[in-house]
Amino acid sequence: MSFFRFYWLRRLIRRNTNPIPQPRAELWRSRLSIIYTLIAWNAFGFVVYQIYSGKSDWAKYYGIKTEEEEKMSPGHRWAKTLGIKDAKVYRVTGFSVEKVEDDEKVESNK
Repeated sequence: MSFFRFYWLRRLIRRNTNPIPQPRAELWRSRLSIIYTLIAWNAFGFVVYQIYSGKSDWAKYYGIKTEEEEKMSPGHRWAKTLGIKDAKVYRVTGFSVEKVEDDEKVESNK
């Protein structure tokens, strides 16, 4: 709480509530941690299942992404999202730098 400096909120809560006994607080802390662990594990399993079943690109699966967007490189898609016209996109692989053209021609500069 000290990071956000909500001392007024802490005083308000302390003034209007009764203290919780330590064993009861520890019991509920352990229960909530188990619930959180189960929810996180199920969310992870759901993501793995979606990737395994071929739904990792959900926009493509549900038909939201057009064929034009599918053919574009991620750099060009991001430039389009930002509204940059005639963007120069470079692909860096290891120590090589390649300029990516709109029609996916790659010029290598080593």
